[in-house]
Amino acid sequence: MQKTWKFKLGIVLWVICVIAFLAIPVVPFLDLESSAKITLSTVLLVIGEITFWTGGLLLGKELFTKYKAYFNPVNWFKQKSGNDTINNQQN
Repeated sequence: MQKTWKFKLGIVLWVICVIAFLAIPVVPFLDLESSAKITLSTVLLVIGEITFWTGGLLLGKELFTKYKAYFNPVNWFKQKSGNDTINNQQN
């Protein structure tokens, strides 16, 4: 399956989103004035949100829903039951 430019752009936007959100906790440690830190944090948050939703629209509903559930912290520690794997192998 050849990836379209929309798919590639969607992935790039999601990478930018992750970088923007990971940069927010670093801002308080920068040598800037308080007002600049607040402005930078706000800009990073807005950029992260815009790139997340735009990338999601470009990637499509199915992939967007899959990764949204994957990155939800509520789902990180859920155990998958072994019965599902056994049942799928028998069919």
